Amino acid sequence: MSEVVANGYLGLPGVDTDLARDIQDDLVRVEDALRTAVTVDDPLLAESAAHLLGAGGKRFRATLVLLAARFGDAKAPELIPAATVVELTHVATLYHDDVMDEAELRRGSASANLRWGNSVAILTGDYVFAQASMLLADLGAEAVRLQASTFSRLVRGQILETSGPAEGVDAVEHYLEVIADKTASLIATSSRFGAMFSGASPEVVEAVTRAGEALGMAFQLSDDLLDVAADATSSGKEPGTDLREGVLTLPMFYALRETGPEADRLRELLGRPLDDTETAEALALLRSRPAMERAMADLRGWADRARDELDTLPVGPARDAFATLCDYVVERSG
Repeated sequence: MSEVVANGYLGLPGVDTDLARDIQDDLVRVEDALRTAVTVDDPLLAESAAHLLGAGGKRFRATLVLLAARFGDAKAPELIPAATVVELTHVATLYHDDVMDEAELRRGSASANLRWGNSVAILTGDYVFAQASMLLADLGAEAVRLQASTFSRLVRGQILETSGPAEGVDAVEHYLEVIADKTASLIATSSRFGAMFSGASPEVVEAVTRAGEALGMAFQLSDDLLDVAADATSSGKEPGTDLREGVLTLPMFYALRETGPEADRLRELLGRPLDDTETAEALALLRSRPAMERAMADLRGWADRARDELDTLPVGPARDAFATLCDYVVERSG
C-alpha cells in the first residue's frame, strides 16, 4: 500500500486485502485532490491551507465514502471528489475549533492559530470550506443540499457545546446531541455520499447513512474513553487532554452524578483547566469510577446500532469491513 495516506483502518483484521488495496489506491487519488484543492498563489494562504492536511490524519471520512461505494459502482467518477469534499469539510472545522478552544497543538504540530494568529486561522478555515463548495458544485443539487444540511448540523453542534445545556436539560442528553451534530453528522454524510454516488439502491443508501450516524457516535465516545483510559505508549497520544483543557465528556458527566469522597473531589476538578498534577489525579480517580463502564456501555450500544443497520446490507467484503470498524471503535477503548 502507498505510504501517502497512513490509513490504519484498512489494515484491521477482517478487512479483505483486495478491498483494502483498492480503497488505498483511491485514497492516494483523494490525497492528490486535497493538495490541488488548497493550492493557491498567495504564499501565506497556501502555507496555512496546506498546514493541517500536511500534518497527517487517517482520512476516516474519505475511507467511509470509498467503502460505502462498494455497495454500488466503486468506479463512479463522483466518488473521489465526494471523498475530497468530506475531508476538506472536516479539516476546515478543525481550524475553527482550534481558535475557539485556544488550542496550541493539532495532529502533533503547532495549531494554525498559534502559528499565524486567530484571524488567519479563521479565514483559512473559511477558504477550505469554500474549496469544498467548489467541488460540490460539480456533484449536483442533491449533494449541495446534503452538504448544507450537514454544515448546519456542524454549526449547531458547536453552538450547543458552547452554550451548554439549558436549565432543566439533562447534561448527558445534551452532550449526546452535541456529538451527534459535531461528529456523527459528517460521518453519516460520508457514508451516504459513497452509497449515493455509486448508484446503490435507495434502501442501501438509507441503511448505510443510519449505520454511519451510529458509527460516528461510537467513534466519538471511543475517543472520550481513550482520553481517560489509554496510556501514551499504547494510544500514541497524551491522555487527559480533555481534562487538562476543562472539557467535559461522557464519562465525566456520569462521574458528576456519583456520590462519595472521590466523586466530591472530581467535582472540584472537572470542568476547569488543570495543571499536570491535577490532571494525573483526575485521571486516576476517573479510571476507578463506575462512570467509565457506564460510558463504555453507551459506546457498545451505538456500535450495536450500527451493526443492526449493517445486517440489512448485502453480504460481502464491504459489509464485513464496516462491521470490523464497529468492533474496532469498541476494542480500542476497552
